[in-house]
Amino acid sequence: MQDRFTRATLDREAGYALLDELQDQATQQAAFPALEGLAPGFTDWVVTALFGGTYQREGDLSLRDRQLLNLAALTALGGVEPQLVGHVRTSLRIGMSREEIVESMVHLAPYVGVPKALAGLRAVGTAFAAVDA
Repeated sequence: MQDRFTRATLDREAGYALLDELQDQATQQAAFPALEGLAPGFTDWVVTALFGGTYQREGDLSLRDRQLLNLAALTALGGVEPQLVGHVRTSLRIGMSREEIVESMVHLAPYVGVPKALAGLRAVGTAFAAVDA
């Protein structure tokens, strides 16, 4: 039965390389040192599994597509504004325009609810202000 499934690839080095490509140092420093101090090794697991695994999967999703999905998922979840701010910064870093990011939040409003879209827009504003500073 196990032969029917494609094995997941986890590449720690590729994960850290992609993380450095996607996230600036300020975004990484906002989350990882405190997390590592609280739960040693968890940061490495996140980077390896997510950036060295999920992001490395073969398929038709570009980094831009993946970022749009991240923005939508984090906005829909709500209560994860620090992560959403980081992903807005990453979206800018990979070439998404501010207008595209704002419009994605507006587009989400009827699907996730106006309060969550508003919280998403506040996170977008926070990210834009940080980038401009």
